[in-house]
Amino acid sequence: MNREDYWYIAAESSEIPRNGVVSRSILGEWLAVFRNDAGELAALQDRCLHRTAQLSRGKVVGGHLQCPYHGWTYGQDGSVSRIPSMGPEFRPGSKCAKTYEVVEKEGYIYVRLKTGSASTPFSMPCHGVHGYTTIRLQNRFKNTVTNCAENFVDIPHTTFVHPKIFRDAKHEAFGAVIVRENGSVKVTYQNERKNFGWFSWFLNPKGVEIGHTDEFFAPNITSVHYRFGGKNHFIITSQSVPVSEEETLVYTDLTYNYGIWTLPSRPLVRWQAQVIIDQDVEILNNQMKTIQKYGANFQNSPADIIHTWIESIQAEVAEGRDPRELPRRETEIRFWV
Repeated sequence: MNREDYWYIAAESSEIPRNGVVSRSILGEWLAVFRNDAGELAALQDRCLHRTAQLSRGKVVGGHLQCPYHGWTYGQDGSVSRIPSMGPEFRPGSKCAKTYEVVEKEGYIYVRLKTGSASTPFSMPCHGVHGYTTIRLQNRFKNTVTNCAENFVDIPHTTFVHPKIFRDAKHEAFGAVIVRENGSVKVTYQNERKNFGWFSWFLNPKGVEIGHTDEFFAPNITSVHYRFGGKNHFIITSQSVPVSEEETLVYTDLTYNYGIWTLPSRPLVRWQAQVIIDQDVEILNNQMKTIQKYGANFQNSPADIIHTWIESIQAEVAEGRDPRELPRRETEIRFWV
């Protein structure tokens, strides 16, 4: 499997109404994603066959996508349905634009650039489950998918990039069990209790031990779970979409259940999450600037085993191999935050 075999978010469902069209870029490929008047979706290469204008700059007319330059019109299967300059009786024949698979699931629209894989889009944890609410955010990073994903499951950076608002530097020892298997990395933390910055009073008011896991799923998904006292549950799931080799659009779901506080807390949760993400955007953008000048010559400590195992999975994907075939590995580490 290579990167084109996987599903990537192209848009939130609400971004493409009936007879609407959006422009997207995934792995450097330009896409025009549109709905017809029945609400059905299609994804075409964002290029008119006639004079190569971008189809996404046109409009949907009668359920067909019309080029803004000369009005060539395309059906959902990519076939040219009309050439206005040739009159209403003209039949375009076999002319057909390149199309891509598109699926709508859980309020997201997914596109896959290459057919043939039996994979399905990722299922967002607890989406639509009774008692849970979900806040969705979009943020653009000038960095790679791998570097973004590593940041999202990296505890040590939080005390330096997000002091006070997320974690304080308390030099407390953390234990963690890390497993790499089936194209994923899972980290299960131990001894985590209060170190959540300004909002510890809300997230874990009783200071009980927290159930905390971080997971990475090839090639672009991270999911962080916090369980407080066995009842309150907070999940941060990020899907990092490779716009290009050095730009990533990240769709983040904050899904949580805090009993009677679930709905009233939405404005606070959204604000805090966006402040934290803005800080990550800044540091990751700076990281890429430095990589562009000096290269990605990373030096690792034992606490970076999570990163190196994610990179081992990404290396398999980059080479077109199935990362699920990597041997299972498990280790324990101890580090301080």
